[in-house]
Amino acid sequence: MTTVFTTMPSPLGQLLLAGRADGDGPVALVSVTAPGQRGGPVEPAPDWLPDPAALAAAVEQLTAYFEGTRTSFDLPLDPEGSEFRRQVWKALDDIPYGGTVTYGELGAAAGLPPTAVRAVGGAVGANPLLVIRPCHRVVGASGALTGFAAGIDRKRWLLEHERGATLF
Repeated sequence: MTTVFTTMPSPLGQLLLAGRADGDGPVALVSVTAPGQRGGPVEPAPDWLPDPAALAAAVEQLTAYFEGTRTSFDLPLDPEGSEFRRQVWKALDDIPYGGTVTYGELGAAAGLPPTAVRAVGGAVGANPLLVIRPCHRVVGASGALTGFAAGIDRKRWLLEHERGATLF
């Protein structure tokens, strides 16, 4: 399999998008990262190939999201992670646009016991698909904005954007 990439401007900074091409069908998105994001690639790996056309649908959908005309994504996804992480990441997909859930609520939605809340937080923090899988919609038990790999200011921006606030 070949990993392809492109970049795009966004209100969060220049995003790096990477996808996996297997030659049979559309490229599956494996990561979307912002500058300075913890745990994600901020530069393409040496063996990645630039291919804006292969990731054009992802760029188009993210652009529409940032313009306020898209509230969900319809893209093939193939992030790397343990079965536990994939279970938590899948539950992120069900958080409605403009809404929030706590880490405990997300764990329950993923079918996990309340004792797994710290591990759920770890999985959310390791989400490789910034914005696409809406980890920014997960908040602390008190409703406070808590950890976000791309930074709390970006998390706040995304939540305000989804609530229709005028930001600029």
